[in-house]
Amino acid sequence: MVRFIVSILLGGSIAFGLFIVMAKLVENDGKAMEALPPPPVIDIVMQKPDDEIQQRVRKPPPPPPPPQEPPKVELVEPDSSEPDNTGFSLALPGVDTGDISTSVGGIGAMRDGDAAPIVRIPPEYPPQASRDGKEGWVRLSFTINEVGGVEDVEVIDADPKRIFDRNAKRALRKWKYRPKIVDGVAQKQFGLEVQLDFKLGE
Repeated sequence: MVRFIVSILLGGSIAFGLFIVMAKLVENDGKAMEALPPPPVIDIVMQKPDDEIQQRVRKPPPPPPPPQEPPKVELVEPDSSEPDNTGFSLALPGVDTGDISTSVGGIGAMRDGDAAPIVRIPPEYPPQASRDGKEGWVRLSFTINEVGGVEDVEVIDADPKRIFDRNAKRALRKWKYRPKIVDGVAQKQFGLEVQLDFKLGE
């Protein structure tokens, strides 16, 4: 029983003491709070720009010099003479284009106003015939039209057969003539014949 009473008194004393301490902590004595020291002042000084600084002026580059005129080229008149087709030659096996003739005496006589050859294209020698050492000829009939072209090419005879026919016809179609003129008008000439000889060179 005594312990109980003592513990109550001791607990009350501790509680009372804590109450006094807390009262002292919240007690306001009325004194003003000490003033805080003033903050430091930082003085920023801006440097004035120098008016005497020279500004850089960008100058444009000088214009390029005008282009020089190209040297004058003298024009040379081309030679108006007709080309010489008689000097045409091949180093490969030769082909004799022969003479052209008609059924009424031939144009080899070159009567006035008849067609005249301008360009003669030799035929190509067939490679197989050249390797085999074959020679021969092809006789052809053809027509010269109003503009001097060759048309209606046909094989009349050949020796050997069908060896040189295609090359002979292909070459003859490329020939050019001055057409026959009658009373100032170009005329067709029919029934012309030519023999192309295929001979191996020496």
